[in-house]
Amino acid sequence: MTTELARPLPLAPQKETTPGNYFVSNYPPFSFWTPEQVPKALEVLDCSPQPETPLGLYVHIPFCRKRCHFCYFKVYTDKNAAEIQDYNSDLVRELEMYTGKAFLGGRRPLFVYFGGGTPSYLSARQLLALAEELKRVLPWDHAEEVTFECEPGTLNESKLETLREIGVTRLSLGVENFSDHILEINGRAHRSPEIQRVYEFARSVGFPRINIDLIAGMVEETEENWRSCVEKTLAMSPDSVTIYQMEIPYNTTIYQRMKAEGRLVAPVADWETKRRWVSEAFAALEAAGYAIGSAYTAVKDPTRARFLYRDHLWRGADLLSLGVASFSHINGVHLQNEKDFEVYTSRIERGEMPIHRGYVLTEDERLIRETILQFKLGKVSVGYFQDKFGVDIRERFEQPLASLREEGILRVEGDDLNLTRAGLLQVDRLLERFFPSAHRSARYT
Repeated sequence: MTTELARPLPLAPQKETTPGNYFVSNYPPFSFWTPEQVPKALEVLDCSPQPETPLGLYVHIPFCRKRCHFCYFKVYTDKNAAEIQDYNSDLVRELEMYTGKAFLGGRRPLFVYFGGGTPSYLSARQLLALAEELKRVLPWDHAEEVTFECEPGTLNESKLETLREIGVTRLSLGVENFSDHILEINGRAHRSPEIQRVYEFARSVGFPRINIDLIAGMVEETEENWRSCVEKTLAMSPDSVTIYQMEIPYNTTIYQRMKAEGRLVAPVADWETKRRWVSEAFAALEAAGYAIGSAYTAVKDPTRARFLYRDHLWRGADLLSLGVASFSHINGVHLQNEKDFEVYTSRIERGEMPIHRGYVLTEDERLIRETILQFKLGKVSVGYFQDKFGVDIRERFEQPLASLREEGILRVEGDDLNLTRAGLLQVDRLLERFFPSAHRSARYT
């Protein structure tokens, strides 16, 4: 049985940036995940994996030099070296709790992702020790992709050499902007001279792929500076570029200031401007030979610069996630770890799995999840869903697809449903059309 979709209304123009989550990273919204579902969700750990389902490993490093004003992740800037070492040991203990569980099924990670926070905040010695211990429990020597997020100001040549030693294949540099003023006013810890220095180091060490992150529409961004950021990015010629549009979730310091001042509109560029800036950046990247791979990413060589973490996760891969507040997806079930540092560490030290909340998806919700996530790639294959779920998504999602076609932002081309560039640039606000009514207009987190 499927859940009925209400006829979607045409989208009203979205102008000012107001508080809330814009970026859709999962489904159903996290606000529907509950502690009450944890016992049922944990049962999947004792079930064998679905045939040919790849396994990924996510490691959350929640430490930062400082908290960015727009950051909504679980990060800490007040932990000393002993606390960080204890946390790293807890990550290993957590992974050990999963060994022998049926869901692993003898699999090894196809892809690994170190996220944060700032994984590169750890010292070279800490990184090497952590990687060695994690590999001892669940080897990833044959993983096809190991991604590592970095803040430029935390890197040096020695640490970059260590990252290559532990097997990192995709280095993601959180540049965000090249203006020292904008970096400072938005709370970033690094400055522009560190960007070029670290990038040259990374190239000399020989990472197979280097990604640069940018954010369109940061506080006090200007037309001239944004063009300069795009030009400087092109001059560096990274393997891929990821561009996010600035949003202001509720748990950011920018929102707290807005709330204290009684402001309803965030002090950042409006949505029309942000989308235009991303469009202009994409056009410049395409002119330089890049291909647009998703709503956020341009790649220099699509045959080489694949992003396995994204591509497999958006196609239903299992993801085992370690660390405070991290999210797992196993056998069609969502799990999230304890969101407070002390609660997470204390549960680990008591030998308990640190799961805080969960959600058991129905078969139809799994279909919705993969459909909306793959639309972020700009193209959805009807045949893929027919083969995997036995469902014709043209019929299942007839109403939302019709509304997108009527607005001229979706084209049907053979077996593919393709978003136009205008649709791709606002894809996150379109995805709620595919939600059942119970999941619409709810707080995302």
